[in-house]
Amino acid sequence: MPSLSQQLPDIEYLLSLENEELASHLLVALRDQRQNNKVILGNYLSSLFNRPGWDYGYADRSREAEVVLAVIEAWNWLEVQGLLVPDGSSEWRLFSRRAETFLAAADVRQFAQSRRIPKDKLHPRIADRVWSAFMRGEFDVAVFQAMKTVEVYVREATGSPADLIGVKLMRKAFADDGALSDPEMESSEREARTHLFAGAIGAFKNSLSHRDVNIDDPDEAYELVMLANHLLRIVDKRAAAKK
Repeated sequence: MPSLSQQLPDIEYLLSLENEELASHLLVALRDQRQNNKVILGNYLSSLFNRPGWDYGYADRSREAEVVLAVIEAWNWLEVQGLLVPDGSSEWRLFSRRAETFLAAADVRQFAQSRRIPKDKLHPRIADRVWSAFMRGEFDVAVFQAMKTVEVYVREATGSPADLIGVKLMRKAFADDGALSDPEMESSEREARTHLFAGAIGAFKNSLSHRDVNIDDPDEAYELVMLANHLLRIVDKRAAAKK
């Protein structure tokens, strides 16, 4: 595996990286630095500048303190994320089972992206199942479950029969005379809300249930889950208004 300086030969660029970005390169570099499958921060830091030809051995020593601090921050990020874990008896660290599966910096970056979804901000109906799928990197599953939950909730809130599904269910529920329609909204706004629900279910729930749709971009999945989350909040308000 390439060392840190082989991956990031430009110190200025290294210092410009966010913690998780630098950590992704650091984990790759640490893979070949393990002794009995373990690494220790102090030993790694001393190797950065103190051995000619090794990492930044020939680099400008005036940047040493900055590089060391950046690496410490990246190391700490790896520990907080559970990728470097205590060996149980000393300051040495082991690669976690998840970390062992990451062979490239891109793997760590995708892992970092997948952990951005805030569980405490998710609607209770999707907080556990959708969050868990997202954390496992099963982005298409997370999106499908989130959108399916919207459909199920709308059916429950309107008392609709089981055979009324998908786009038809949304259009009936949010039509001007629908059970979840908001009479205080302008007619054009009610129509737009109907299109919002029907479009979301038609585009992102139906497509995932009818054929294989590979959603492998965590940013896209995050946006779609949060869209479903917002739709669930709307149903909350309309269901409460009916009582």
